[in-house]
Amino acid sequence: MSDNTALRDLPAYEAARGEADHPHSAVVRFGADMPLQLDAGGVLTPFQIAYQTYGTLNAARSNAILLCHALSGDQHAANVHPVTGKPGWWETLVGPGKPIDTDRFFVIASNVLGGCLGTTGPSSTNPATGQPYGLDLPVVTIRDMVRAQAMLVDHLGIEKLLAVVGGSMGGMQVLQWAASYPERVFAAMPIATAARHSAQNIAFHEVGRQAVMADPEWRGGRYLQEGTSPRRGLSVARMAAHITYMSDSSLHRKFGRRLQDRDGHTFSFDADFQVESYLRHQGEAFVDRFDANSYLYVTRAMDYFDLAADYGGVLANAFKGSKTRFCLVSFTSDWLFTTADSRAIVHALNASGAQVSFAEIESDKGHDSFLLDEPEFFAITRGFIDAAARAVGAL
Repeated sequence: MSDNTALRDLPAYEAARGEADHPHSAVVRFGADMPLQLDAGGVLTPFQIAYQTYGTLNAARSNAILLCHALSGDQHAANVHPVTGKPGWWETLVGPGKPIDTDRFFVIASNVLGGCLGTTGPSSTNPATGQPYGLDLPVVTIRDMVRAQAMLVDHLGIEKLLAVVGGSMGGMQVLQWAASYPERVFAAMPIATAARHSAQNIAFHEVGRQAVMADPEWRGGRYLQEGTSPRRGLSVARMAAHITYMSDSSLHRKFGRRLQDRDGHTFSFDADFQVESYLRHQGEAFVDRFDANSYLYVTRAMDYFDLAADYGGVLANAFKGSKTRFCLVSFTSDWLFTTADSRAIVHALNASGAQVSFAEIESDKGHDSFLLDEPEFFAITRGFIDAAARAVGAL
C-alpha cells in the first residue's frame, strides 16, 4: 500500500513510534463502558487492540482461527510489515494454499496487550496525561492478553474459534485460551511452549531487562518524553535472547568460527567473528521496530505465567472437562522450551481426559524452528487444522 511505502521512508524508529497509537492495521477501541480487568488489580480503560485479518469469515462463522504471537511478534503475521518492509513472521505457515489456508479460513492476528504496534502498551498515549504511558501502565499478564483478545473476538462477532494457534509466548496464550474459554475453542495448538516459565528462562529475561534499564538513555522509562532511546540496552537484550532461540548446531552450521570480512584476528574488540556480526545486526534491527518498555512488559508477562498455580497447583485442573482438541508440537533441539515441557502439558491433558495428540519434530534449528521451513511441522499443522474444520463442517 502507498501509505506503508511512505511509512518506510521515515527513519525506522520514528516509524515504529507512530505505530503505537495509529497502526497500519485495523484497530478496535474499547471505551469506559468496556474496561479490561487486570490481574495486577484495577482496570485499563480506554484501551485499543490492533489486528489483521486474512481470508473470509464464512456464513456460519465457524472457520475463524486466532494466531497468537511470540515475544517479538505482532499482528503482521502474513503481510508485509509496515515498518520493516519484510514478510510477515508466519508467512511460512499462513497464506493461500498453506497449512493455515487463508483461501478457506478466516485468520485473525492481534498485537498483544503491552505491545508496541498499536495495541495499548507503554509507548501508547495515556489519555489522562497526553504523554506515553511508560511505566505508568500497569504490569500485564498472559491472562490479561487473552482477556483482551476475547473482547476482540467478541467485537468480530465470533462465538467460537475453530482453532487458536501459537508458538513460544503465543503457545502460552493458546493454553490460557483453552483454560479460560474452553467453550470458545474447538481446537488448540500450543507449539514450542510451556505451562510455566522456568527459572532459567526468567533469568535470561532478567539479564535483558537489566541491560535495558542500565542504558543511561532509558531515563527511568521516560525516554519517549525526553526524546532519547535506550537503543544500546535493548540491542544487547535482543542479542542475549536471540542466542536462546537457536541451537549450538544451527550456530555452528551457519557461522562456525568463520571470520567476518577479514583474513585474521584484529586483536581488538571489533566483531572478528561472523557470529558476533550477526548478533549485532539482530540487535540493531530489533531496536528499529520494538519499544524498550514493551520488552520489559512482555518478558515480565511470560515470567509470571504459571497456569497450574491458578488451579490449585495441579495443571490437569486447568483443562478438567474440556472438550477442546489439542495438538502439541516440540522440537528436539529447542532448549528454551524443551520437549519435556510439552510432555508435561500432554500428561496433564491426558489426566484431565482431554483429546490430545503430540509430535516431537527432529530439527537442529532450535526454538525458532516453528518459524522456519519445517515440512513435518507444516504437514502436522495442515492435518490438525483440516481435521478440526471437517469436524465442525467448516470445509
